[in-house]
Amino acid sequence: MTATGGDRAGLWAQIGALLRSHRAVVDRPIGSTHPEHDWMVYPLDYGYLEGTSAVDGDGVDVFLGSADRATLTAAAVTFDPFKHDVEVKLFAGCTPDEVRVVAEFWDRTGTVHTFVLPGTDATVGAAS
Repeated sequence: MTATGGDRAGLWAQIGALLRSHRAVVDRPIGSTHPEHDWMVYPLDYGYLEGTSAVDGDGVDVFLGSADRATLTAAAVTFDPFKHDVEVKLFAGCTPDEVRVVAEFWDRTGTVHTFVLPGTDATVGAAS
């Protein structure tokens, strides 16, 4: 199934179900620094979904915001040309301002490029 033709709502609903069915483990709490770059301070709780796997072999990355953390509010694709790395990050319970702050966090690196896909599984899924 692809989301190109018209089942974007179904895709968001499936990713939202993944989010709700796996415990989020916060390994970088808000205000903590990146393990390799101490000038990078995390603007939100950041971690992964336990029992999932992403391209890098770790759990699916997730930023946790101040709203209902059981709601998928956005996703982002990041590209690091120096690491030759592309990743997907989920936003759970993030307000639009929190999503913007995270995008600015990556922009400050000067190397990581970000494409944010806004939307909520609650609102997008309701249309189907």
